[in-house]
Amino acid sequence: MFPIQDSIPRRCPPLMNWAIMATCTIIFLFEISLPPHVLERLFYLFGVVPARYTHPDWAASVGLVPKAIFPLFACMFLHGSWVHIIGNMWTLWIFGDNVEDEMGPLRYLFFYLFCGIVASLVQIYTNPNSTIPTIGASGAIAGVMGAYYVLFPRARIIIMVPILFFPFFFDVPAVFFLAFWFLEQVFSGAFSLLSPQQAGGIAWWAHAGGFLCGMISYRFFLHKGVCRRRYPDQMRPWGLLDSRERF
Repeated sequence: MFPIQDSIPRRCPPLMNWAIMATCTIIFLFEISLPPHVLERLFYLFGVVPARYTHPDWAASVGLVPKAIFPLFACMFLHGSWVHIIGNMWTLWIFGDNVEDEMGPLRYLFFYLFCGIVASLVQIYTNPNSTIPTIGASGAIAGVMGAYYVLFPRARIIIMVPILFFPFFFDVPAVFFLAFWFLEQVFSGAFSLLSPQQAGGIAWWAHAGGFLCGMISYRFFLHKGVCRRRYPDQMRPWGLLDSRERF
């Protein structure tokens, strides 16, 4: 299921959300300009390598600073492929603007970084012996999705499901889509524990941890500003499709 659009219009320009997306995009464009061996070294230096924190002697032997703090922040702005960054930025585009409306730009930034750090710590805890660098904004974005799940329970999401190479569009409740996504991370993470490496190269537990972090901690970042207004009709999708006329 690929999300296309949600039913909640933004109230204020999501300046911080745009800034995060722009920063990730600029860094990715820099990444693809690097030779492969330099890029790999970059990922090890600034990505979260769990063994770096659980096996400091190993980290020192391969030239990594043991238990470095900066990679917990830097990893959120690194991506491994076009599919990786496009998927992450599209999801952030859909869910981030409404959450920023509720928090304001600065609180939203702190919330985003906090969820990303918690997601990285969960990844370290669940894969303590891994020497594979974890990169990407997925953990932080999962936190944004967790906040959205609680803040907008009556929202609707238009999703695209490819069936036999044909795209089909459906209008589903946001709580269903986000709950399904979260359970997918949990079950995939459980299966990944059966393998010594991450299943499919995806940090499932980091996603689940970021989502739960967003659900639990969002209330501490809310801001009672002018943009915190509720629209009475959160059930009707807008723009791309009208579910009551086309489904």
